[in-house]
Amino acid sequence: MTVFVSASELNERIRSGQKQTILAVLWEPVEGKAWSKFQSEHIPTAMFCDPAVTLAGMPGRESGRNPHPTLESLERFLAEWGIEQGRPVYIYDTGAGVFSARAWWTLRWLGVEDVFIVDGGFRAWDAADFDTVAGPGNVTVRASYTARPGSLPMVEIDQVRDFAGLLIDARDAARYEGRRELLDLKAGHIPGALNLPVGDLLDEQTRQVVGIDTIRDRFAQLGVTQNTAPEDVVVYSGSGNHSALLIAAMAHAGLPVASHYVAGWSQWSGDPTNPVARNL
Repeated sequence: MTVFVSASELNERIRSGQKQTILAVLWEPVEGKAWSKFQSEHIPTAMFCDPAVTLAGMPGRESGRNPHPTLESLERFLAEWGIEQGRPVYIYDTGAGVFSARAWWTLRWLGVEDVFIVDGGFRAWDAADFDTVAGPGNVTVRASYTARPGSLPMVEIDQVRDFAGLLIDARDAARYEGRRELLDLKAGHIPGALNLPVGDLLDEQTRQVVGIDTIRDRFAQLGVTQNTAPEDVVVYSGSGNHSALLIAAMAHAGLPVASHYVAGWSQWSGDPTNPVARNL
């Protein structure tokens, strides 16, 4: 399954007049700054997506920092973006791809089939010196799309507590080991989880995904192969973004699409009764 496509491929589609939906998934810590950045420069025909508003529900100690949003909310944005079956969706961000991946996973969970991440995001587009535009973005006609929620597997905290399969933590090693934690209430990881930092699957300079063989090799080190049953693997991160990118890489490499514990460590660490493991 191809998930990551080149900036050149998207540019050619735009130049040849092919129809697609392009989402610019931009996040900034200062409210309004992401929208300003989008208005100043974006890929032609793109529409703005604020992941904090569209791809996450209300944060809280019990729900996590970026919990899965309601189906009603997601369906509203699908209509506003003009999502319809048979029309491919291309997604980019301005960072390492974690917000693009969260959008990819969410749309795939809703049953949208042709969803792609621009490899390297806006950085790759800019490096190729492709055209950009300013302004409020593309105007689309509202579409009616019948969502099929659950098209990708997702698990809740109670299922993770009882899970006997392979649990993979997609955060960097320092957070996994409990040596550093700046975002969540406790440092460490869910007991029994193995660590595969999603950064290991990205080129350090370009932030583009590494080759398929390399992805397969890294997962094979944890015991995940093309023959592994999808229900035997659960992936989590701090709050569903880095884990979404890890799952996207799995799908791109033809590996089983693991179940996603979206609320992740931010929810797990918020419950004082949950056990915590550290490698110090």
